[in-house]
Amino acid sequence: MTIERFHVGPRMSGAVKTAGLVFTAGQVADNTNQDVAGQTREVLAKIDALLAAAGTDKSKLVSASIWLSDISTFQQMNSVWDAWVLPGHTPARATVEAKLAAPAYTVEIAVVAGA
Repeated sequence: MTIERFHVGPRMSGAVKTAGLVFTAGQVADNTNQDVAGQTREVLAKIDALLAAAGTDKSKLVSASIWLSDISTFQQMNSVWDAWVLPGHTPARATVEAKLAAPAYTVEIAVVAGA
């Protein structure tokens, strides 16, 4: 089995491609001065870039995991998600409230896509 890693760091890779799938690490915003909608837009742009680096795109999404620091922002996040995801290509998805790695993060998203 071939394994390709993208944006490799000392702790994790940004994405890993194997067995016909691309797995992204959880992505968070760099600019944490934004509200959850702004952070979601930035995170989804990072996911687009990771998928492109791995030779795929959001039309091949299989699964998404979304963590919100405050579940009351669910609708704000969804307004950005719904504009980003392609109709007819929506993945299986779970969204939960969780304490994220730093208090300034409002959303973290990881996806799996077909290669």
